[in-house]
Amino acid sequence: MFTGLIESTGTILDITPTSGATRITIASPTLTARLNTGDSIAVSGVCLTALSIEPKAFPPRFSADLAAETIARTTLSHLRPGSTVNLELPTPAGSPLGGHVVQGHVDGTATLLALTPLNPAAPATTDWRLSLQLPHTLTQFVVPQGSITIEGISLTVAALHGTTVEIAIIPHTYANTSLHTLTPGTPLNIETDVLAKYAQRQQNQTPAFTLSEKYLLANGY
Repeated sequence: MFTGLIESTGTILDITPTSGATRITIASPTLTARLNTGDSIAVSGVCLTALSIEPKAFPPRFSADLAAETIARTTLSHLRPGSTVNLELPTPAGSPLGGHVVQGHVDGTATLLALTPLNPAAPATTDWRLSLQLPHTLTQFVVPQGSITIEGISLTVAALHGTTVEIAIIPHTYANTSLHTLTPGTPLNIETDVLAKYAQRQQNQTPAFTLSEKYLLANGY
């Protein structure tokens, strides 16, 4: 499990299609030495398995395989060498949850519409407003002031207008994640709040009980 608090960014070194899975290689000077083969790591919100770990390479790097489902559902196969990705290691059991529960299971992709500074005269210290176009099928899991994961980042929905979602971005998040490298039209990995998904599924599957049925259930019949 992850929390959506990005530990560092990495740089795509190579993406190599093979006869099986596609192999992605990422430079990460800060996290590579902490990885063991088979460990999970979130790459721009996608939970991957670390392979071919090379902490003594220059730069330190690790690889991961992208399954067909990952390629179809996420943006990772569209990245190019030099692209910046957000990285997060799993949260140890018992650790404080600083963001929200993030599984690393991307629901789909959205399109970045704009990322606008609220004070253009002070780009280093201003807040930013991010707006994106969400697939219609995901809007049922998004509510104002609710949680959403964008490119692996735990964020809070500021406003929802149909399929357009607006997010307030603080200067730290803008500067220390991949957000400052993105341009309008860029596809974004989206994971909606897992609690919203379970609530929606239960609502769809649980029938409404009559008063007599509620009485029977309450009394153990």
